[in-house]
Amino acid sequence: MPEVELPLNAPVFASAANENFTDATILVIDDEAGIRESLEVLLSLEGYAVKMAVDGEEGLRMLDQDSFDLVLLDLALPGQSGLELLPQIKERQPQLPVIMITAYGTVDNVVEAVRAGAENFVQKPWDNEKLLADIRSAVARHKAEEENLQLKRTLKQRYNFSNIVGKSEIMLKVFDLVAQVAPSRSTVLIQGESGTGKELIAKAIHANSPRKDKPFVPINTGAMPSELLESTLFGHVKGAFTSAVASKKGLFEVAHGGTLFLDEIATMGMDTQAKILRVLQDRRFMHLGGIQEIQVDVRILAATNVDLRKEVREGRFREDLFYRLNVITVDLPPLRARREDIPPLANHFLEFYANENGLAPRKLSADALRALIDYDWPGNVRELENSIERGVVLSSGPIIGSDLLPGHINGRTFQDALLEHNPNASLFDILEVIERRIIIEKLERCNGNQTDAAEQFRIPLSTLNQKIKRLNIEIRKKSRE
Repeated sequence: MPEVELPLNAPVFASAANENFTDATILVIDDEAGIRESLEVLLSLEGYAVKMAVDGEEGLRMLDQDSFDLVLLDLALPGQSGLELLPQIKERQPQLPVIMITAYGTVDNVVEAVRAGAENFVQKPWDNEKLLADIRSAVARHKAEEENLQLKRTLKQRYNFSNIVGKSEIMLKVFDLVAQVAPSRSTVLIQGESGTGKELIAKAIHANSPRKDKPFVPINTGAMPSELLESTLFGHVKGAFTSAVASKKGLFEVAHGGTLFLDEIATMGMDTQAKILRVLQDRRFMHLGGIQEIQVDVRILAATNVDLRKEVREGRFREDLFYRLNVITVDLPPLRARREDIPPLANHFLEFYANENGLAPRKLSADALRALIDYDWPGNVRELENSIERGVVLSSGPIIGSDLLPGHINGRTFQDALLEHNPNASLFDILEVIERRIIIEKLERCNGNQTDAAEQFRIPLSTLNQKIKRLNIEIRKKSRE
């Protein structure tokens, strides 16, 4: 095999485009150690889990043992070639996207690979940013398809009103409104602070609608740049852009007959807003680069954690789109406005995390429950869930006391904790601990989305990334609803 110039010196940028998918696992099948090492560094920096196989036999064995979100497959492998291996991969997992990588990018190879089901075809030496963009798009589409399959199996059991915990008067009014609007075709705008459960409400609307047996397709529109978002939503035709070697469906087509949930819709660019408006008006759109109109039957549910009327006044959101979305509005209250729901929510999470960790049932002590009720919960239900999970994992017995809650909830300060551990701590040590804790809590409230956290801190994303690296902060995300 000829020598391949590895793109190790090309710039690597961590992008918000893959914020939702950094829990994805990628399998690299390539016989060259240098290529494997290069891809492992590139993908790991981007937040992906990476596993390696040196040939087709090992790759197939790993596919039989583990689940993956994408395969990067070399064309020229010892034994079976990549083109011979591709049909076997597709036979095992038909929906698994495969990107072919090779130094021999002939037209015949490209055509044959695409016909056999390859997602894309990348030639060595590759461009890092282009390859990462292709991977993000493929993983996003795969995640949506997998979620739809899982949703069809569990929708009736998991996403109905019994799974949205709340007995307060304000939440009962929300449930009544959801029950009224669910059977209709109307567009619904769900408003609420981060962590209040907007996607759960969207799923409850879908689950109680005539579309319940059709796809529910969620997408966080704030996690992608506009170009990738439009390609993901509307699909593209072959040749629409450099890496478009085959036509691909968008999420509007995936959601045909069902529901498309546009989360954080206020973050979309004005051009994308115009295209969304046209779909809402005409139920028609075109693939990127296409000329043929496609008609779809999709119900749109949208969510935002900002004041859209203010965004309209300040020229960041289209007024006509706002009125199209604002047919029916569901306002989700913050947790601090429904404190009577904290005990049942806490019990719900106690049961869930005790079962998930194989532990005996756990209960909160009286002082722990009082601390939870007294706290204002800026991160809402998501923050409460994280706090309960922490208490369950750290507990050594059936009772969880206030000492197992985060310090800012039980009144124990960062300084107290640090000085208890190290009485000789300097002011610099204390400030660093405080800074680290604040960043961790902000990231938890933003579900690991560094772009959102940087915006709330009002600092550049690059500055936040530097602090995360310096303070050795691990980014954690919740995927469970």
